Parts: sequence; C-alpha cells; structure tokens
Amino acid sequence: MTPTFTRRALLATALSSVASVALANAPSTSPRPVARRTLAADDPERGLDQVTDILDAANLGGTVGFVVSDLETGQILEVNAPDEGLPPASVTKAVTALFALDALGPDFRFATEVLATGPIENGVLQGDLILVGGGDPNLVTDQLAGLVDQIVEAGVTKIAGSFFIWDKALPYKDEIDPPQLDHLGYNPSISGLNLNFNRVHFEWRRANGKYTIAMDARSPNRKPDVYTSRMRIVDRTLPVYTYKQSAGVDEWTVARGALGAEGSRWLPVRNPAFYAGDVFQTLARARGVPLPAPQKIIQLPQGDVIASFVSATMTDVLRDMLKFSTNITAEGVGLTATRAIMGRTLQLEESANCMNRWVRSRGGIEAGFKDHSGLSDQSAMSAANMAALLRSDGAIDALRPILKEHVLTDQNGRAIKGFPAQVWAKTGTLNFVSSLAGYIETKSGTNLAFAIFTANATQREAGKASGDERPPGAASWNGRSKRLQQRLLQRWAVRYDKVDPLPVLPATPAGPAGAVLQVETPTPG
Repeated sequence: MTPTFTRRALLATALSSVASVALANAPSTSPRPVARRTLAADDPERGLDQVTDILDAANLGGTVGFVVSDLETGQILEVNAPDEGLPPASVTKAVTALFALDALGPDFRFATEVLATGPIENGVLQGDLILVGGGDPNLVTDQLAGLVDQIVEAGVTKIAGSFFIWDKALPYKDEIDPPQLDHLGYNPSISGLNLNFNRVHFEWRRANGKYTIAMDARSPNRKPDVYTSRMRIVDRTLPVYTYKQSAGVDEWTVARGALGAEGSRWLPVRNPAFYAGDVFQTLARARGVPLPAPQKIIQLPQGDVIASFVSATMTDVLRDMLKFSTNITAEGVGLTATRAIMGRTLQLEESANCMNRWVRSRGGIEAGFKDHSGLSDQSAMSAANMAALLRSDGAIDALRPILKEHVLTDQNGRAIKGFPAQVWAKTGTLNFVSSLAGYIETKSGTNLAFAIFTANATQREAGKASGDERPPGAASWNGRSKRLQQRLLQRWAVRYDKVDPLPVLPATPAGPAGAVLQVETPTPG
C-alpha cells in the first residue's frame, strides 16, 4: 500500500474525532448510502441452508452481526444486525496490519542494537555497553545470543563502564488489557525492548513427593535461567496463581493442588527490559564476557554500533501475526505505526485512537478500538464498517496475500475437499465473543468481502466475574459460533457465485432478536 495517512491529516481529523466508543453505542456509519429491501432467507430451489435456521441452530443469544458484499460493485448482498458495535477480538489485527503497512511500508524492519560508548582496547571496552531496543515485538533468545556473539567477535572480553538497557522506542505498559487474569501469557507487558513475546517459561516436575521448578527464557536453541521472575509453590487449592512485583522482580506463587506430576506454561513478564537485560547478561557470561547488572537509562547517549539484529520485513512480521494471532506483535507494530505518523510515542489507548482516525480517513468508516490486538472487549466495530474497510481502496491487495487461508469444514469439523471457493480471513476469539472477517473468492472468480461478529455480553460478564480462565459454557458457545460462521461462508460462496446476485424474493419473518435479513443495492445515480 502507498502511505496516505500523514501527521498533518491525522491532526486535522483528530479535531473532530471521538475519543472512545462505548460498546452499546458503537459507530454505525456506512461510507456508501444505500437503499434497503428485505431478502428472503433462501431460495428453496438452490437447496441452501436458510439464514434463519443457521441463526436458530447456533443458539448464541446476544447479537449476531454480519455483512457480505460484492467487492467489485460494493453491493451489499446479505446482512444481519449490520450496525451493531461488537468486540471484534483478534479481527482487530487485520485492521492493524493495514494501518502498519500504510504508515510504515511493507519493507520496514525493526532493529535491535548494542552500542559501545568508548573504544575497545586489549579486549576491554573503555566505556559503557548499551542494549538498545527498537520496539521489535518478536525478538527471541536465540537472536539475543547472536548479539552477544557479535560483541565477542568485536573483541570485547569485559567492560570498564556500566551495562545499560534502553526501552524508550515504545511506551511501557504493564499489561495489554489490565482487567484480564494476571497469569495469562497472551496478556504481557509492552516495551521498546521485548523478548520471547514478553513471556517466561515455567516448568515443574514431581519426584519422590517433591517438586523441582524452573523459570527460563527458552527459544528453539537455548533456555537460559531467568532471575527477574521467581516462583514459589504454596499449599492451597485456589487461586491457582498469585502475582506481585518486588524490587523489580516478578514474584509468582502457584497452588500445589493445581499441579500434576509435571507440566509447563508460559507466564507473562512485567519487566521486559530488565528481563532482556538479565538474559543478555547470562548469555554474555556464558561466552566469557562478565557484565554488571543491567541499569535502565532514559536518554540514549552517542555510541558506536558493535552489534545489531534486524527483523524480518513488515510484510513477513504481519503475516506471522495474522497466522499465530500474537497480541504483542499487534501492539508493537501498531504503536510503531503511530510513532511514525505522529513523530512521537503515544500510550496504547491514544495509539488506538490514532488508528481509529486512520480508519475514518478511509471514507468515513467508523471504529472504536482500545488497542491494536483486540484483547480488550471494550473495543467495538460494526460488521458493516469492517466490511467497508475490507472493500476500501487497496485493502484486498495489501491484506489478502498475508491473511491465512480459512479452511471450510463440515458439521464434524473435517475439511471439505474440493469445495468450490477459497476463503482468506482473520479469526477473533474471547470467551463468549467470536468474530471472522476477510474475503471469499467463488468458483467463477467473484470476490466477496465479509465480516461476522458474534457476542453474548451477559455471559461474557458472568464469565469474567467468575475468575475462571475458561468459564463454563464458553467453549461450547464459541464452538457454535464458529459453526455458524462456516455455514454462512458456505452459503455465500454458493449463492453469490455470480457477478449479479440472485433475484430478490418475497419477505420472510425476522430472525432471532428482531434481526432482519436484507439485501442492499446502491442508490441510483
């Protein structure tokens, strides 16, 4: 995509922007005024599932909002509750990908560097060593070890000064979404210096009635011990985990009653810069380069780059983000895009508002994001606005090549071989929230853009109040939503496998919760 959203344009639109969008009052403006007429749920002669039957079978309660439209003409083919603002969950990452590509370009790369503030004489660095974070959200231990290898190759055997770390490329936030449970590895801190997706690996094993535990920073080829995170096993049943910070160390406890014979899980890191400095120090010591304890600095001094790691291109970073749905990657690239536009770093919700204004700049489409990953259930967007963004100029060319192909499955979850359509989409899942948005290419080559948002706010709030990571009923609810999505996709791929949609049929009763199935046609002229 050609960058089109400038700081000047952002500041102009900011004057009329809305700072936040409440879930119950999410924006619903469509960039294309259309006239509507009711469409029958199905044409019996085609033998397709009726939409009312699909909605009834899902039995989701709450709200089901969807829109499917012809990409070439913009014609809206089928809708249900299209203007309801719902949490898009990780579908947000598709928006973040477009935002980042526009602001940073497909070839942008993150750089993590090591600076020396003095010369190297007889193996001694006559100055300070500084580990400089560039905001890379995907840096892992193996790559940090590569930086250590480079300083050894540069001739450093010890340093006369201090070992500093710098993390101001991005703002610090201790959790992406603070209301979530403390121990969820997908809700870590954000920093300008990140490591292993800001997670630490906790492993336990019982032998002769006693547990041994380890906290390490593992990546494919290394697993150094970590000293900035500690764990204690406590005699209790609940809560499973507790967390507090003490002198810059993440202090965890785990309930003995919740542990089996052995196991492991990733826990979030709340001091990511010190975590990266801790691991760098350990790796350097293993290579014969003793370093003092890391200290954080605010201002970055002048120095010579003696080691660097450059990430994959933004296109590749985003492709992996969309495939694996990594929250910290979305936040890192979103915050970096905002910094490129504004010329300074913004806190997370301010950065999300910057992305909202960028969305509005693409034809008046409205969004109410609170972050760049979709982890917050306070974010809201309507299916109509999401589908409009997918139809906006250049979106399909930028996004479809990096979206994961969405496999079409039967009622037993098995892939349907030879189905006459392809789907590329981003999924989004929270407890009692499930979303899907992307593109369908039919057998005849017709391209459709679609968005399906489902949410049961009452059940979600009850699940959050329970304190359960997986509240009762959440898995089955989300499974029914995903089946609904499959049935809709397969219906649309067959029904709209023509340049011109099927004729409008007589009206049918409204679907669940007063939903009306409609077709929209462009206003004449």
